[in-house]
Amino acid sequence: MKPPSWLNLVCSFLNTKKPKENNTKGVNNGTQISKDRGTETKPTSTDETQPSNDRINELKAFDESKAGVKGLADTGPTTIPSIFIRPPEERSKDYSICPKNISVPVIDMKGRDIRTRDIFAKELTEAAKEWGFFQVVNHGIPLDLLQNMIKVTQMFHEQDADAKKPYYNRDYHANTVVYNSNHDLYASNYANWRDTLSINTLFTGGQFNPQDVPPICREVALKYIDELTKLGDYILTLLSIGLGLKPERLGQLECTSGWSLCCHYYPACPQPQLTLGLNGHADMSFFTILLQDQIGGLQILHKNQWVNITPIEGALTFNIGDALRIASNDILSSVFHRVISRSVGPRISIPFFCNGTIASTQMYGPLKELTSKENPPIYREFTLAEFMTFFLTSKLDDVGVNHFKLE
Repeated sequence: MKPPSWLNLVCSFLNTKKPKENNTKGVNNGTQISKDRGTETKPTSTDETQPSNDRINELKAFDESKAGVKGLADTGPTTIPSIFIRPPEERSKDYSICPKNISVPVIDMKGRDIRTRDIFAKELTEAAKEWGFFQVVNHGIPLDLLQNMIKVTQMFHEQDADAKKPYYNRDYHANTVVYNSNHDLYASNYANWRDTLSINTLFTGGQFNPQDVPPICREVALKYIDELTKLGDYILTLLSIGLGLKPERLGQLECTSGWSLCCHYYPACPQPQLTLGLNGHADMSFFTILLQDQIGGLQILHKNQWVNITPIEGALTFNIGDALRIASNDILSSVFHRVISRSVGPRISIPFFCNGTIASTQMYGPLKELTSKENPPIYREFTLAEFMTFFLTSKLDDVGVNHFKLE
């Protein structure tokens, strides 16, 4: 049976081949990238440049070492390799960091029951409209489980390199469990100061073999995934109510049927001003649930300024992804965010992306209940296969929702 064309395209991207010759284009990777609505402005583009053979060889050497950024950091460098350095023109155009002591809304879900459901629904939806991000405390997941998830993530990354190498690869289609540094290493204009262990069920509809998860973090990760899936379904119920929909409506989009858990490790960086831990981007998911330690570094773009998200012990950070933004017909906001590098570390962060499943035959687009003659659909319909293929074949910091806009 011939595989569908979208699968061939996705596989060709996810099985990223190392460039054999000097033919890979670089792009303007500036952080002043706008949403297609709001007050943010797009930076003046720069000419595309061809990377040198030296750079390609450096990327290959770094990748083939399978030691990641952690391996570099363990050598005690005082400078960072050139493959990690942001171009000067990008750094000069960067947005400023908000000087005010503001951050995203914090929602306390203590006393969660049917009587408080509408109150929480209103608070979450207002935060999702205005900020696209919010933190939740008293969400029901035990603090010791959160702490243990951070602990085992750090334990995995701080093992001897030989213990991690069996998991190192770039084939996200053939493997649900992947360890590497920078999934877009050969496509990006510069590498980020970060390593990642991921469990990805986008292609398998939420199914994976628990034995594939590294033993050092297996038991805790399985418990954590189960708790997050249930919490994610509850948040969808609240957002449905907040949007004036039936409580089960967003759940019918099967947002949590396919997911990715990414266990990020950001070592201390000797020159944090020259690189990033994670480029500015908006998530392609329906929504994301983030667990992070207390070091900080996550920033969101709000009114043309980077706003720090201050970590709160025991809190989980939620953000709306592009898929849910489209489903809401731009009522909810998906906003750009990034992670800056720090001279202290390591920083641990663990996002759980609720993506749906790429094999779904359901058509997606603005929900009919949220459109009218006065508020017509902004986006066209599409399958998740088309949606995910487009985003997976774009650079991390590329703006994507315009591709699905109606003309």
